[in-house]
Amino acid sequence: MGSWGRLLLAPVLLLAGCTATGAPATETTPATPATPAAGTPTGCGARVEEGPLPDWSDAGFSGDTRMPHVLGAKGEIVAVLFGHPLAVGRTEGPNNKILWVDRPAATSSPDPSASTTLVITATLDGTTTRVTREVAGGPGPSIIDVPRAGCWHLELRWSGRTDTMDLVYIAA
Repeated sequence: MGSWGRLLLAPVLLLAGCTATGAPATETTPATPATPAAGTPTGCGARVEEGPLPDWSDAGFSGDTRMPHVLGAKGEIVAVLFGHPLAVGRTEGPNNKILWVDRPAATSSPDPSASTTLVITATLDGTTTRVTREVAGGPGPSIIDVPRAGCWHLELRWSGRTDTMDLVYIAA
């Protein structure tokens, strides 16, 4: 790296170590956005957290367990990634296991007649490619595979509740 590169990198590294609050910082890994077709905007907001799970989602884990996870945009659900990074066409290693944990509801379900099945509608960023996956019985353990690598925007529905998140799948 040239002297200009080191000069520009130093302030970035200094700012990265600062936090606005007294809370301990958690490491995050920004997701790599999908490579869209020329001229297609990309908006992948996936951030894989590497720190401790939210308190409401850590039942069954011991101590200060640090698992890769993605929190839903509304904070209603977390995807704990056992197969991180998620991959398309993986033939060896871990599969795309995701443990879905929903935040305990403050009140009973908004719609008691709503299905408990977790319905995931995933759309590949910058395309019209859309798939639907279901986790019977609601949030819990699952294997979620998608047909192509890239950033997938997920709409999540279960028990009358909703949330959204982005997940990135890489090519294996």
